[in-house]
Amino acid sequence: MKYLIVGLGNIGAEYENTRHNIGFMVLDAFAKESGAIFNIGRLASVAEAKCRGRQLVLIKPTTYMNLSGRAVNYWMKEENIPLENVLVIVDDLALPFGAIRMRGKGSEAGHNGLKSITEHLGTQNYARLRFGIGNDFPRGGQVDFVLGKWSDDDIAAIAKRTEITNQAIQAFVMEGIERAMNRFNNA
Repeated sequence: MKYLIVGLGNIGAEYENTRHNIGFMVLDAFAKESGAIFNIGRLASVAEAKCRGRQLVLIKPTTYMNLSGRAVNYWMKEENIPLENVLVIVDDLALPFGAIRMRGKGSEAGHNGLKSITEHLGTQNYARLRFGIGNDFPRGGQVDFVLGKWSDDDIAAIAKRTEITNQAIQAFVMEGIERAMNRFNNA
């Protein structure tokens, strides 16, 4: 069984350590724990990992956020991975900083990366791991906040939270989305 684990973010030094790139950061932490190394592939940086005998294809799209669906669609087809074995890791303004929520499907909630994936796959029925980035910004300041850099304290807190996200990804692979949701949506 193969799984596609997708971390959403934007490529380039100017986007490193920004709130919008938490998908990259979470996937990097998972890859590090798994001993996986990313290499440049078509439309994405790609790594392979194993989870109790199951093969995981990890991708960080190099298409920029608004075109993430191209990379997801390509790698699903290239690796013959069914929709139910896809997990997308994404930032979420509606969640408090560090909170995680897993969903088996749902709306894009205004997130351009998810909009692109839905457009390319033709469905909203794919699993997501949402990582809360909070919403501590003034009216009209959403873009600056989302593209803003994490503080050193935030990065230290994220490192602790990635222990939980790593477990949540493993639970998705080993137990399925429903059980993973039950275990980690209140973590």
